[in-house]
Amino acid sequence: MDQIPPDPTSTTEAYLRLLTQHDRWLATYVYSLVASVADAQDILQDVKVTMWKQFAKFEPGSNFRAWARKVATHQILNYRRSEEKRPNSTLEDEFIEIVAAEIDRRADTLDREADALKICLRKLPEAHRSIVLWRYYEDCGVEEIAAKSQRTVEAVYRLLSRIRQMLKECVSREERAHALTP
Repeated sequence: MDQIPPDPTSTTEAYLRLLTQHDRWLATYVYSLVASVADAQDILQDVKVTMWKQFAKFEPGSNFRAWARKVATHQILNYRRSEEKRPNSTLEDEFIEIVAAEIDRRADTLDREADALKICLRKLPEAHRSIVLWRYYEDCGVEEIAAKSQRTVEAVYRLLSRIRQMLKECVSREERAHALTP
């Protein structure tokens, strides 16, 4: 899990590293629960400031994302209470808490799947891994991949399909193995 070093400079660096690592998720979380973009931006800024102020309360080795979710949920609920439930607002506090819990549950699932996918990508032969990198990380088109790999376009389509199937099966195996591990 996430660790905090003892000295203040290291603590600041640890906070910034963890925040940077989880920033996109945190923003998505807040924006998904707040109707107004401007309000969501304000809340997100308040969440980050509050997290910094309370960072000493973060337990080393615990889940930073879960801790950040609790801080964000609290800020969102405070915001809603201060707004005195505008007439066009239909989300109730209990609903926000339920949605927040579901988002957190699904985020854990996606994290496990992402970890499994990383393991499976490492297991691919180098040539297949290059194809995946070109297609999904460098955003190359199939024609460009065909030229780089000296294959026909049709062969690249077939290979990508086989690789996706291999990765899907591998991720399923990894998840089953993880579920069996205590």
